[in-house]
Amino acid sequence: MSFVLVVGPSGAGKDTLIRMARDSLAGEAGIVFAQRLVTRPPSADEDNAPIDADAFARAEAEGRFALSWRAHGLGYAVPKRLGRLARSGHVVVCNVSRRIVCEARSRFAGTQVVEITAPPEVLAQRLAARARAEDGNLAARLARRGSVVPDLTIDNSGAPEAGAATFIDYLLRKGSSR
Repeated sequence: MSFVLVVGPSGAGKDTLIRMARDSLAGEAGIVFAQRLVTRPPSADEDNAPIDADAFARAEAEGRFALSWRAHGLGYAVPKRLGRLARSGHVVVCNVSRRIVCEARSRFAGTQVVEITAPPEVLAQRLAARARAEDGNLAARLARRGSVVPDLTIDNSGAPEAGAATFIDYLLRKGSSR
């Protein structure tokens, strides 16, 4: 297998579904949930490890990341060891920006994309409720659309347990095809 990249608009519940899947699949040795490196402190909602901007730039220049990208003025990266796990047959689940999908698909055979989404009014409510300064202009975030063709789309407009069940089933099927 390879990477299962999770994409979708802000407020869709990507981190919620990833967290629920990680908790449910804790005993599945072939499924690994990536902890991204991000050039900001971690939040209660995301499983990120902080890295300062200078260290990020050095590591990126030295090729120490499997994937790296910039979005919203921040640097994001997936550690190189997770790329090795993906190539060795593990299912490596990671929340990424749509802008890195083409590169990931070209570098890691078998990469799959799961899009988590919800209707615009649900996204707007969720973004307004979390009121994070780093979310920036909410209207601009809601207007963004990607051109990525997903392998699976999950509508997460209802109870997160429903979306998580679909996601978990998908990951188990991918994990059993190793």
